[in-house]
Amino acid sequence: MLEIGRAQRTIFVARYLCDRGLQGEIEEGLNVVEAWNGANAVICCGRGGEISTNRREEVEMTTLCLRILQAALVYVNTLMLQDVLAKQQWADLLTPADRRGLTPLFWLHARPNSEVRLNMAARLPISGSVGESR
Repeated sequence: MLEIGRAQRTIFVARYLCDRGLQGEIEEGLNVVEAWNGANAVICCGRGGEISTNRREEVEMTTLCLRILQAALVYVNTLMLQDVLAKQQWADLLTPADRRGLTPLFWLHARPNSEVRLNMAARLPISGSVGESR
């Protein structure tokens, strides 16, 4: 089994070194993973972003809360991107390659160590909602 694993790794490394497309695909995948890890560090900022307990229930709860916060961040960012791209001046500036490069996973606007005041009686002032007519 070890020899099969070594042979597979050698074949993969040879393919990786010869194929620029494969190198780019792997780099893109690594960038996505690094972006998620960066977002996790911002969202789960206590204790250096690490889950520092070995209690199964606490680890599970922290992980589930982190996933909910990630989904909420991506959702709000998607709405903001749609709102910006709905403006013709921005839509005209972007090439198809630029559009492919857009990602809703950004967090520079998130303030992890600050107070957030929620007004549950008001909606976010974002007009780029899906299905909304203009």
